[in-house]
Amino acid sequence: MKIFDVFGKSMESGEQLLGSRDTGSHACYVIYGKLKPGEQGRELKPGRGHEELILVLNGELQMSGQSSGTLKQGQAVHLRGDETLSVGNKGASEAVYVVAGGHSDEGHH
Repeated sequence: MKIFDVFGKSMESGEQLLGSRDTGSHACYVIYGKLKPGEQGRELKPGRGHEELILVLNGELQMSGQSSGTLKQGQAVHLRGDETLSVGNKGASEAVYVVAGGHSDEGHH
């Protein structure tokens, strides 16, 4: 069993993907993301044949697009296919989230 250091990897883009490149599997993936205070406009979209759960670990995400409102620490939303959310952080501290995704029935390779 291999251990993956998702948190420790450099995140120049604000997100770190652990997926098929690392695991050799297309069945599932996880994304660890951070938004700095005031950072806006990050697009979250699973893409055709995929589904994702977005879970806020710290802070709050302001959502617009498929849904609007505030996603608070410990809350999650489910996105399918081309459903899209734009998220931002209006808080004074860093917002941290995790995206867990995989293939839906029509998304198998």
